[in-house]
Amino acid sequence: MKIKCSITLFPSLLLLFFYVTSLVIAQELEHEEEFEYKDHSPKAPKLWGELKKEWEACKALGNHTQSPIDISYEYVEVIPKSEDVITEYKSAEAEIRNRGHDIAVYWTVDPGPGFIKIDGIDYGLKLCHWHSPSEHAINGQRYDMELHMVHMTKDHKIAVVAQLYKIGKPDSFLSKLSKEMQVLQDKHGNTTVGKLDPKEIDLAGKNYYRYMGSLTTPPCTEGVTWIVNRGYCTVSQDQVKLLRHAVHDFADENARPLQALNGRKIQLYHQEAKGRNIS
Repeated sequence: MKIKCSITLFPSLLLLFFYVTSLVIAQELEHEEEFEYKDHSPKAPKLWGELKKEWEACKALGNHTQSPIDISYEYVEVIPKSEDVITEYKSAEAEIRNRGHDIAVYWTVDPGPGFIKIDGIDYGLKLCHWHSPSEHAINGQRYDMELHMVHMTKDHKIAVVAQLYKIGKPDSFLSKLSKEMQVLQDKHGNTTVGKLDPKEIDLAGKNYYRYMGSLTTPPCTEGVTWIVNRGYCTVSQDQVKLLRHAVHDFADENARPLQALNGRKIQLYHQEAKGRNIS
């Protein structure tokens, strides 16, 4: 993974493309006001799977592959990297949306801001958003914040790149967006930000965990490829507060509880690995 911390379509086909794409991305959008993170709410995470029939995957039964998870070294296999996950990002028009439970950046044009290539398959970047505290844990430790970069193939397969953060120096990408986030303070809506380049997002290191999981919000769709960067970046306490104060569900956090591994494999793609387990 390279990391830092023309075809003319008929109008009807073009409309169909945007319609199908919007249906898939709606999994990350339309239900935000219909669930909550507060433990004692009738819409709490443990009850998500009972709120709607199409959310049944959120029940996290014994055969389910839900996210987030605790990435425990006990269950991690180190894989020698034969090649990096390839990123080909570029600047594109974007907007910020207050979705009620988080703040998200959506790239709003097609073609969008580029793609990530996993196992030879291109996943186009669609949006990114933040959770605090982090949703994934490393050996039982949750971090202060987590970024999700949501990607999708043309046939609607999903891959998410996750970056963990500790409190420290401000994150430069969030600093660039702070004014727009303040405009959306406690407002359900969106504001344009012009062109944003995903390459400006700091990602830590070249080693990453990979496993199969799900979306972490309803409908908790499974079959998602997760790439969780092993290293962490930093974010200021004020930036974390801004992200939380901007939304209006009044929850102290927007992180789903950890889900059972249920026998899944977690692989650590390591630049200097020799095909061993880590201790």
